[in-house]
Amino acid sequence: MIAYDRAMPPHPTVSIVIPTRGGARHLPVLLEALSRQSDSDWEAVVVVDGDVDGSEQVVRRAAAEFPVRAVVFPENRGRAAALNAGFEAANGDVLVRCDDDMVPGPDYVRHHAAAHDGRDVGVVGLVRNTYPDTAYARVYGRDWDERYRRDAYRVDASETWHYWAGNCSVTRRLWTRVGPYDTAFRSYGWEDVDWGYRLARTGVPVVLDPLLETEHRGPAATATARAQRAFYAGAAKRVFDDKHGIPPMAHAQRSAWDRTVLTLQRGLDEQRIARLGPVVDRAAAVLPRPIARKAVALLVEASATAGRRSSAGDAI
Repeated sequence: MIAYDRAMPPHPTVSIVIPTRGGARHLPVLLEALSRQSDSDWEAVVVVDGDVDGSEQVVRRAAAEFPVRAVVFPENRGRAAALNAGFEAANGDVLVRCDDDMVPGPDYVRHHAAAHDGRDVGVVGLVRNTYPDTAYARVYGRDWDERYRRDAYRVDASETWHYWAGNCSVTRRLWTRVGPYDTAFRSYGWEDVDWGYRLARTGVPVVLDPLLETEHRGPAATATARAQRAFYAGAAKRVFDDKHGIPPMAHAQRSAWDRTVLTLQRGLDEQRIARLGPVVDRAAAVLPRPIARKAVALLVEASATAGRRSSAGDAI
């Protein structure tokens, strides 16, 4: 169902597509941030992927004040399907994906639009994760986040497609050329990286724009949650590798760390991660920081490896 809740600009420059499931808590913050944009030539299309918490009503209330409308699925179809529906419903020339737990700055729309002025390019804004004060955030999450952004800006231009994620934009013409997100990705992640990879294979550069760094309020806040996401992301990566014929990374001589990760991952599945994660979270609160960081990293890396070799990838 598509709900048009107010008079919308017929041909906005920028359409912001927001996939959401269970996002009623985050959406008011995001929509309020969008209402403060320095550029008014935009619309937002919120795709409710099965309404489990009243998200549709949040969008309807916001539509009285903001140029926002809703596409509502009667049941969960997955993030890739939600993104496709949003891009199909959008009217803009520049199509922005914005996850529902982002808090864009006032020049968000203007910078996305300007990045496509006169050039064919895919644009990525990295995110700055906002963490509650948990042991995971103190010993691992915040440091990891800073290193991730620092290292991202240093990668070769041929590898920037890896960062195609929840804050990115492309012109409608390029969206049509590449085609929709692949709905075979139903687990956590990699539907976005897959799309960025396909865009890069057309010869279009993917650029990371520091002006588009955006606050993100939905990161994993515990080792348990991060490991669970890593497990599902690992399963999705296997789908990506199989789809594109990418062989598993081979190590001629594994380090002691690699061997430890491989040993731990052999016994990990969703249930064991759910049991082991809280143990690591409790330990992280009392262990010396360097040891706690290693414990979290070991669980996260082992979970990702376990996801890649698990049958979870077959069910995506």
